[in-house]
Amino acid sequence: MTASRLVACPHCHTLNRLPAERISAGDTSGVCGKCKRPLFAGTPVTLDAASFAAHAERSDLPLLVDFWAPWCGPCRTMAPAFATAAHKLEPEIRLGKVDTEAQQNLAAGFGIRSIPTLILFKQGREAARQAGAMTADAIEHWVHTHV
Repeated sequence: MTASRLVACPHCHTLNRLPAERISAGDTSGVCGKCKRPLFAGTPVTLDAASFAAHAERSDLPLLVDFWAPWCGPCRTMAPAFATAAHKLEPEIRLGKVDTEAQQNLAAGFGIRSIPTLILFKQGREAARQAGAMTADAIEHWVHTHV
């Protein structure tokens, strides 16, 4: 029997079952069974309270979240590095962004006090946290240290 993993669609947030070996092999060709769009776009997913739950709590992929705000200079500076990291880390890791201005309750629930703050979630639980802007290489290294 082939092991499978649940993967949340970055577009409609529906859970899809994929063979684990396809994900391990770096296969990004999966398509959502509901919306028929790619499951791996190589870009960060914009998350709100509802979609956050699908990706952090129900999906089997680890989720790296950038808590940021549009007015934050370091957040804007780090955005291209975070996008580059998303392209390199998928399909093993999903990257998402939470706008702390638009999702104040979500940010407060995780005790976000400074931005940007990165939190890595594994199986619905916080596995690691890092405050401050980082380069793409530093993000990748930090993630691999904690996965």
